[in-house]
Amino acid sequence: MMRCEAEMSAVMSLGNYALKDEIREYWTKRAETFDQSPGQFIKPGAEHDAWAAMLRRHMGDDARQVLELAFGTGEVTAILLGLGCEVTGLDLTEAMLSRARAKHAGKPGLRLFLGDAEDTREANNRYDAVVSRHLVWTLVDPAAAFRDWFRVLKPGGRVVIMDGDYVRLSRIGRLRLALSDWLSARQGATGPAVDRAAHEAIQQQVYFRDGLRPARLRGMLEEAGFTDFRQEKPSGPHAAQRKGAPLRQKLRVGVWNSFVLSCAKPG
Repeated sequence: MMRCEAEMSAVMSLGNYALKDEIREYWTKRAETFDQSPGQFIKPGAEHDAWAAMLRRHMGDDARQVLELAFGTGEVTAILLGLGCEVTGLDLTEAMLSRARAKHAGKPGLRLFLGDAEDTREANNRYDAVVSRHLVWTLVDPAAAFRDWFRVLKPGGRVVIMDGDYVRLSRIGRLRLALSDWLSARQGATGPAVDRAAHEAIQQQVYFRDGLRPARLRGMLEEAGFTDFRQEKPSGPHAAQRKGAPLRQKLRVGVWNSFVLSCAKPG
């Protein structure tokens, strides 16, 4: 029995590595045009300020040492630096790392590295906050990730997750996306190229393949030892994204069940 369990574990580990290679390849291809994707680039002004206020609410006023996971091109990184945080960032892809480093070249209080969000290899009890945006839905082994985030946080430190359910869509949501696509085609407004087949193939293999739901996420975080949960919708950033945007873009804002969920390591 023990041998069978060990063999099963080895097979699962190999599968995880293969899936992470797929994820790395997908985001490498997306890196060049990622800031053109809806909801990725954070506009200066009202949207930036709304995200900053939300992050401060969830991290707390005293958060200084922050671990940012899957920083992408460094949009949230800029907000964290603006809040006076010292940021260590990990991302799985060299292409994203290069773009983020170029975007933030010469800025103090920032270290960006290649790394795995499920196995950060950072020191115990080091950070005041662990922050991620659009990461958790892609995790292969979220339980391992949450245990690791708990480990690297100082007692009293907080995890802040900005994410959503990008699988399940309401009937109204489907209609909004269809109308947005129709308007885009009619107006000749094409967005950045996305390999939808690769995206769907990854989505069908990750842990949250049936959708990232806040209640389920909270349960897993509680199992990892977290307490003091706070949750809200990103209403402020969404309102700022809609302001002045063409109808085809307004229709896409908030179409998925997006949320911000944070919790604390007791201490």
